[in-house]
Amino acid sequence: MDGMDATKSSTLKETDRKCPKCAGVMDYDPETGGTACPYCGYTEDIKVEDNDKGAQELDFASAEKKGNCDWGAKKKQIICKSCGAETIYDALEVANECPYCGSNQVMEAQDEDTLAPNGVVPFKVTKDQASDNFKRWIGKKFFCPKLAKQSARPDSFKGIYLPYWTFDSNTHSSYTAKYGKDRRVKKGDQETTVTDWYNTSGFYNDSFDDVLVIATNRHNTGMLRGIEPFNTADNKTYKPEYVAGFLAERYSIGLDDGWKTAKSRIDSNLRNSIENKIRSQTQADHVKDLSVKTSYRDITYKYLMLPIWCSSFKYNSKVYQFVVNGQTGKVYGKTPVSAIKVILVILVVLIVLAILYFVFMNS
Repeated sequence: MDGMDATKSSTLKETDRKCPKCAGVMDYDPETGGTACPYCGYTEDIKVEDNDKGAQELDFASAEKKGNCDWGAKKKQIICKSCGAETIYDALEVANECPYCGSNQVMEAQDEDTLAPNGVVPFKVTKDQASDNFKRWIGKKFFCPKLAKQSARPDSFKGIYLPYWTFDSNTHSSYTAKYGKDRRVKKGDQETTVTDWYNTSGFYNDSFDDVLVIATNRHNTGMLRGIEPFNTADNKTYKPEYVAGFLAERYSIGLDDGWKTAKSRIDSNLRNSIENKIRSQTQADHVKDLSVKTSYRDITYKYLMLPIWCSSFKYNSKVYQFVVNGQTGKVYGKTPVSAIKVILVILVVLIVLAILYFVFMNS
């Protein structure tokens, strides 16, 4: 047996680890951070090397866009016929309920070479904790109907590891802009504001660490962004035990496209920082015509699997989806809106405005 086959055999054995007490298959347990038997409760720690510092930064310039897709355990990719979501399942599973739309119309997809994840942020929030967080979250939604708050029960939670890219980069920017200072000028009996404009230019250096980019386009990006941030520094070197018992999805947004998204966010951050710098240095009231040219150096990346609980609840025959950050417990999603509460708020606002107008007109 060659080295690669030996690795596959070893990791497959670890993933399919049988409970020494009852022979059940061990799953990852968010509560203990190890593996646990769902049948008898037996737990074990996950062996971690003393020098294991988590996922290592990889050089972006030399990255292979295609690579090994062996995650250290036998898996197969399934595509839902209903919504098109692609998920990684254990090889022995031939069908499953789609975690995104609830459909069981699934089929096998062709394997293809992809980059393998080099890190994972394990679940820390349990299914019960995610459910409790959901109840508190929906209880605070003012415009949500009271009946919905009382009756909302999350359907079966699904724990999913979704793919993310993180990028690091040092930046060197040159910029030009105009800044304006206001001054009051008296014309006759009236005063008016005049803005004097000046040219400025300069350089700005900054560094960025773990700019997070969702590596899947199969889900509601706004909903996933709603449960950020993740503490990506608290990651572990990928081991099959961390995903045992959970679903996992490979990336559908490649490394190059991921960097384009990260670069756009960095550019926006740089523009804000440079504008603030100009305002601070010149005591300016306005900044306009800002032009920034940036060079990026020492670009590195990580491919991480991040933990998410997803579920839904029904109200008036309509399904409302929500997600929970599997690391922090933060909840985000959609809830029904009470038309009566909205109307009442609008009426209150109109009454307050009418009172203020009346007081102003008679003062």
